[in-house]
Amino acid sequence: MNSSSDIWLKRTSVKLKPHFFFSKKEKRKRKIKLKTHSNLTMPPLRRRHRRRLLAVVAVLLLSTVVAHPAAAAFTELESAQIGRFQDYLRIRTAHPSPDYAAAAAFLLPYAASLGLRAATLHFTPCKSKPLLLLTWQGTDPSLPSVLLNSHLDSVPAEPEQWVHPPFAAHRDAATGRVYARGAQDDKCLPIQYLEAIRGLRDAGFAPTRTLHISLVPDEEIGGADGFEKFAQSEEFRDLNVGFMLDEGQASLTDEFRVFYGDRLVWRLIVTATGAPGHGSKLFDGAAVENLMDCIETIAGFREAQFGMVKSGQRGPGEVVSVNPVYMKAGTPSPTLMQKGPLRDLAGRPMVTPTNASNPWWSVFEQAIKSAGGKLAKPEILSSTTDSRFIRQLGIPALGFSPMINTPILLHDNNEVIDLGLLLFILGYNVMLKLRDVSNPQFLEDKVFLRGIKVYEHIIRALSSFKG
Repeated sequence: MNSSSDIWLKRTSVKLKPHFFFSKKEKRKRKIKLKTHSNLTMPPLRRRHRRRLLAVVAVLLLSTVVAHPAAAAFTELESAQIGRFQDYLRIRTAHPSPDYAAAAAFLLPYAASLGLRAATLHFTPCKSKPLLLLTWQGTDPSLPSVLLNSHLDSVPAEPEQWVHPPFAAHRDAATGRVYARGAQDDKCLPIQYLEAIRGLRDAGFAPTRTLHISLVPDEEIGGADGFEKFAQSEEFRDLNVGFMLDEGQASLTDEFRVFYGDRLVWRLIVTATGAPGHGSKLFDGAAVENLMDCIETIAGFREAQFGMVKSGQRGPGEVVSVNPVYMKAGTPSPTLMQKGPLRDLAGRPMVTPTNASNPWWSVFEQAIKSAGGKLAKPEILSSTTDSRFIRQLGIPALGFSPMINTPILLHDNNEVIDLGLLLFILGYNVMLKLRDVSNPQFLEDKVFLRGIKVYEHIIRALSSFKG
C-alpha cells in the first residue's frame, strides 16, 4: 500500500473486556476511547496489571520479529540455491522492455549443468521473444509427459516506490526476506523446479514420464506471443503433454493454495443505433437513449455480483466482474442489415476436476501430503494465467506456488503494517505506533527453500505416475 499507515477512524467509544486484566465489575465500568492515529487512552492500571501488561507487550513486540535461522544455519547447497534465486531476480525482465536474452543466457547453462536438454523456440518474426523448453527424458517416453510452466517476464516496477531497489534482490539478514520485482510472480518457480531436479538426480531418481519445463515470454501482457502460440504449435503437440502445473499465489496461512481454473476475459462492444436528428430538437429513439437500458441492466448485474463479494457469500474469483471502459457517441454508422445476437458465446467451463475422477489430482494431492503440507480448498484464480491456453485443449492444469504464511504481494508497491489497531483490540494501554515497511514482492528464503523440497515430492510423484 502506498498510503500512510495511520488508521483513520471516527471518534468512538468502545467497551473492552480483557479477560485477564479486570474483574467483572471493572469490565462493566471501563471504556476506551479510540481517536484518529490510533491514539489509545485507558484509566491507570494497577501495579500487578501493569507488570503483566509489560510482559505481554514485550512478547508481542518480540513476536513481530519472526524467528529466522542465521545464515550459518543454511547448508552450502541451500546458500547457493538462495544465491541463484537472487541472481535470477537481478535480471531485468520487467515490461515494457524485458531482457529476455539475459534471462536465456542465465537459464540455459543452468539447465545444461543439470543434464537437461534445452531448446529455444521462437514464434515471432523478429525472434525477440524466446520460449525456453527444458526436458528431463523419462524412461518410458510413450507415456504422456508432465509440463511445469513459468513466465520470464514481470510487471513494471517504479524504483521510487521501493525502499530497496526492485532489481537488487536485497536479502534482509534478520528476516530472510528477499525483495525484488518477480520474487513471487513468478521467478521463484523456475529456480525451484531446477533445484528440485538437482535434488532428485543427486538421489539417483529417474523419472518414468518425461518432464518438460517451459519458460515463456509475455504472460504479463496476455501471452499472445508466448504460451498462446506455443500451445497451437507442432512443437507443443510433439510433447504429448498429459498434465501441467503453472503458477499460483501465496497463502497467508499454513495451507497451500491450489487453483483449478482461471477467470477468463470476455471483451465486448455494445452498439446501440437510433434515429438521426438535429441536436436542437427533441425526438424519440436516440442512440444514447436506447443504450441507457443496456447500461442499466449491466449496472444492476454488476451491483449484484459485487454485493456477494462484500457480504462474504462469494470470493473474488467466484463472481463475474464487469467494468465498463469507455463510451463513444455521435458516430454515423452504415445501415444494419441484421439485428440481434450474432453469436452464442456460451461454452463449457475450462476447469480441472479436483476429485477422484481426475487421477492427476489424486497424485498431486498425495504428493503434498507426503511433503508434510496441507492443501486449502481448491479455488478459481481471480486473474488469468497461461493455464487457460492448455485447458482449452482439454489438458488438465493446476495453478500452484509453494508459498505459505506469506502475504500476497503480486504487482504491489510498498505495504505498511500498523500494529496500533491490533494492540487496541487486545486491550492494551499503548501510546505507540509500530510500522513494518516492506517492499512489494518479497519471499522469505526459508519459504523458498521449502518450496524446493515440495517440488521434489511433486515431480517424483507426477513423473512416476503410470496410470
